[in-house]
Amino acid sequence: MKRPIWIAKSRSAPVSLAIALFAIACCSTFADGQSTVDSVGIDSVGSNTKTNPPTTDEMLKKVDSLVQQNEQLEKQNHELINVISSMRRMLAEQSHASEADAKETPPDDSSPSPNRISPMTATMVESINSISSSSASSGTGTANAGAGQEERKKWATYTPNFGFKIANTEYGDVNLSIYSYARYLNQRALAPTYTNAFGNTISLQQRQDFQLQKVQIKFLGWVMDPKLRYFLYAWTSNASQGLGAQVVLAGNLNYTFNDHVTLTAGIMSLPGTRSVEGNFPFWLGVDSRLIADEYMRPSYTSGVRGSGTLRKGLIYQTMIGNNLSTLGVSAAQLPNYFKTNSTVLIWMPTTGEFGQGFGDFENHQKVATRLAGHFTYSKENKQSQPNDDEFENTQLRLSDGSIIFTPNLFGPGILINDAVYKMASIDWGIKYHGYSLEGEYYKHVLTNFQGPNTSGLRPNHDYGYQLQAAAMVIPKTLQLYAGGSEVIGDYGRPWDVRGGVNYFPYKNRVVRWNTEFLYTYRSPVGYPSVPFALGGTGLIFHTNLELAF
Repeated sequence: MKRPIWIAKSRSAPVSLAIALFAIACCSTFADGQSTVDSVGIDSVGSNTKTNPPTTDEMLKKVDSLVQQNEQLEKQNHELINVISSMRRMLAEQSHASEADAKETPPDDSSPSPNRISPMTATMVESINSISSSSASSGTGTANAGAGQEERKKWATYTPNFGFKIANTEYGDVNLSIYSYARYLNQRALAPTYTNAFGNTISLQQRQDFQLQKVQIKFLGWVMDPKLRYFLYAWTSNASQGLGAQVVLAGNLNYTFNDHVTLTAGIMSLPGTRSVEGNFPFWLGVDSRLIADEYMRPSYTSGVRGSGTLRKGLIYQTMIGNNLSTLGVSAAQLPNYFKTNSTVLIWMPTTGEFGQGFGDFENHQKVATRLAGHFTYSKENKQSQPNDDEFENTQLRLSDGSIIFTPNLFGPGILINDAVYKMASIDWGIKYHGYSLEGEYYKHVLTNFQGPNTSGLRPNHDYGYQLQAAAMVIPKTLQLYAGGSEVIGDYGRPWDVRGGVNYFPYKNRVVRWNTEFLYTYRSPVGYPSVPFALGGTGLIFHTNLELAF
C-alpha cells in the first residue's frame, strides 16, 4: 500500500515505523480475542456476537495521528533548543569580563576586570551549554542518526574568557584558555636616527618582520571550594627572544569572601592606569597602548591585592607589591621592604557597568558612563645585575626616553641608585549604541633621588593625556577607531596619533583581524613586542590576526 510507504519516508521514519508496527500488533491481538468486551459491553448482557476488527483505514488514521503527535513533539524540542541557544548567547555577551584574574596576565595584565562575570552567571552559562548539547544530541538523533553520532563525539563546555572546561569534579574544575596573535610590522618609514635631550644620538632599527607575536596558555578554575580559585599560565613573547623574562611561568591564587572582598596573591598588574585594571585584550588595538599610557603606567609585580564591589557601580582595587616591575628581576635584586602600592576607585553611575574594555562592542542601549581615579607610589632602586647597566624592567624614564639610572646621564660622576615614583591618573568614558569616547589624564613625578652627586637634582614632573574614539559601523562585525596621546615633560613633548579597523568574522571577540596606522613623534618608549620604537619619528603600519578564547 502507498500510505505505509509515505509513513516510512516521513521526517521521523524510525520512530513512526516503530509506532505503526506496535499499533498493528495491538489491533491484531484485539481481533483474535475470543472473549473481548467491546465498547458497549455486548458480552456482558449474554450476546454471542464478537466485535468487528478495525478496518485498514481506521488503523492508518490512528497511525497518522501518532505520527502527527510525534512530529509536533519533535518541533517543540527544536524550539526548546533554539531558546536555550539564544539564552546562552545572551549570557555570554552580557558577561562583561571573566572571573577575577582570568582576563589578562603579565606582561599584558593580570588584574581583575571591574565588570567581571559573577559565579552565578558562569554557572548558568555552563548549565545551559550542557542542556543545549544534551537536547541537540537527543533531538537531532531522531531525524538523522549520523548527526546524532557526530554530536555525541562532542563534550565539555565553552565560556568566553574562561575557555574550554576540560575537567569538572566535586573537588574543583579546570578551564583551558589560549591567547595568541600573528603580526606583520613595517617601521621602514621611521627616521633612521634619534637625538635625545642630552645631545646623544642613537641609530634606530627600521624593522619589517612577521612574528607569531605572543603565545599564552592559561589554566584557571577552582579547587576544594568554589571561592578558592587559581589562575596559572605559560607566556612567551616571541619578538623578544633572548631577552630577560621572554618566557614566563606564573600566576596567582585568590579567595572570595563575599562581593566586597577578594584577596589575591601572586603576579598581578598594579592598577595605576585604566589599561592595567584587567581589561586586556579588549583594547582598540591589538596588544598596543598609546605612548602616553605606556610611558606613565606601572607594570607587573608579585604582591597581594584586595578588590571588590562597594555598592552597585562602585568598585575598588588596591595592591601592595615588591616593586614597579618584577619581569626579569630575581628575588635577590629586590629591596627588603614593601614600598610599592597602587589603588583605583571606579564609578559607573548610569548603568552600573561599562562593558569589556575600550569601545562599545556590546552595543549599549542605555548610556553607559565611567569615572575612575588611580594612584601609585613606589620607592625604586637600580635593580640591575652587578656590572650590568641594562634596565629592561625599569619604568623610570624621562620624557625623551632616557632611563634615569644611566651613569653620568645628568653630568659626570652623577649616578642615581634610588628614586621615588608617584603617578596619579583620572580616566573617563561614555558608550552608547556602538559609539564610544574615552580619555585619561596623567601626572607623573620622579623625586627623592639618592646616589653619588645627586643632591643638586630637582624632581622631574611629567603630564600627559590620551583620547580614543570608536564606532561599530556594522554591529558585532566591523569597528573603526582613532586615538592620540601626548607626554608633556621637562625633557620633551612626544606624541602619537593612530587609526585602525577591527573585523570580527564570527561576530564575537574570539577572533579579530586588526589593521592600524600610527605616527609617533620622538616616542619615549619602545621595545620589540610593541609596534613603536624608542625615539621613533615617522609612520608605522601593522596588521594582526588575534585569537582569544
